Amino acid sequence: MVNYLGITPYTGENFYAAEVKDMASIIQRIIADGFRLELPETIDLVLETGICSKDDDIDGNCIVRARGLPWQSSDQDIAKFFRGLNVAKGGVALCLSPQGRRNGEALVRFVSQEHRDMALKRHKHHIGPRYIEVYRASGEDFLSVAGGATCEAAAFLSRGAQVIVRMRGLPYDATPQQVLEFFSTGDDPVQVLDGAEGVLFVRRADGRATGDAFVLFAKEDDSPKALSRHRKLIGARYIELFRSTTAEVQQVLNRSLETRTSQASTPSTASAPAEGLLPVALVPQHVITSGTAKDCVRLRGLPYEAQVEHILTFLDEFAKNIVMQGVHMVYNSQGHPSGEAFIQMDSEASAFLCAQQKHHRYMTFGKKQRYIEVFQCSGDDMNLVLTGGVTPATSPKVLSPGPVTYYYPAMGPTLPPPLVYWGYPTPPVSPAHYYHPPHHPQTMIPEVVSVGGGSPLPIPPPAACPEWPIFMVN
Repeated sequence: MVNYLGITPYTGENFYAAEVKDMASIIQRIIADGFRLELPETIDLVLETGICSKDDDIDGNCIVRARGLPWQSSDQDIAKFFRGLNVAKGGVALCLSPQGRRNGEALVRFVSQEHRDMALKRHKHHIGPRYIEVYRASGEDFLSVAGGATCEAAAFLSRGAQVIVRMRGLPYDATPQQVLEFFSTGDDPVQVLDGAEGVLFVRRADGRATGDAFVLFAKEDDSPKALSRHRKLIGARYIELFRSTTAEVQQVLNRSLETRTSQASTPSTASAPAEGLLPVALVPQHVITSGTAKDCVRLRGLPYEAQVEHILTFLDEFAKNIVMQGVHMVYNSQGHPSGEAFIQMDSEASAFLCAQQKHHRYMTFGKKQRYIEVFQCSGDDMNLVLTGGVTPATSPKVLSPGPVTYYYPAMGPTLPPPLVYWGYPTPPVSPAHYYHPPHHPQTMIPEVVSVGGGSPLPIPPPAACPEWPIFMVN
């Protein structure tokens, strides 16, 4: 613009000061030329809340879909990603998976097509270490997520709250009074907006509780106080808290009122496995992390009654290395615990040490003692199970704990055989061979003959030998 108007650009040492002075020169020039600035455009600093109905007329040229969002992102975080552009009131709709968890996507509605087009240029920009994909979307897409169809949700959201918090894991018989006491006690109490009227329990179409609730708070300053109660208890239940949005309230209530017939017809909802087939894991969790970095651990053999607090006790000193919301229980397609869990750690080193020191240890649960397997794995391995994927029998094996150089005085340095396992469900064949040190001939493990015409049984990995003298070599 400076060159077009024939203005000499400012050449100072400070780039930003030069930019401001050049803009001032441009404005002075166009005003001197008779241009009138009558309709200044303003940029909103904060996203305003709003309610969307399924009957609203939405301009499809103003919608984008953002993918790859951190699972803990709030609507305000997403609006900050698009800072400098005006998002419509209540224009951020976080998408949920078929199990009701955030799936890392959001639909964003802008005030105009011009702002939408500029938003598309944010494609592959970053929120922290994650790059975000931005694509065009339609008005129907936005309404399917953000549009409300219940008067109950509209009345609840019209109370003028600045903060909405979602509670998960509530006892099915929880009362509004228990929720009010949950937030009003402790070191930093906070008051729920309008008392019991500011608590909305999510129920199915038949009236049964789902264990979820939404709670309203009057001021933005109440948000950190409310979320500080995360992982506290109501009775014996561990309560999860998340910052929520009006669109999420609408979406959750719409889904909770769907009939069993409509839920069964949803293609993304897994059905019960046929008799004789291995169940596909179905877990109501976020798609939280991905990649080949082995910063996660996988626990197998857990008691079916085990809760998150039991896992934290089992991991002991390694519990401090778990990232926030990093414990993910795995359920089968009937919704029952599978005896497995994934733990997201803060680094590969933490995951390795945890797998190395906790593998083959016992978890005490009441009068029971369960033998727990602990493996190091990657985010891709975890997502494969949490999203219901099945690892093919030909997929690469995962090694855990990874090979570490040891020294045997009589034999010289070597690599002990690491444990080998496959992604869930385990393929019904034996591995062709295990890894062996290079100075030993590789021996083949024979296939197991099937019994009664069924699938052959897998051979378990070789047991560790703690009596071997092992010396670490750097």
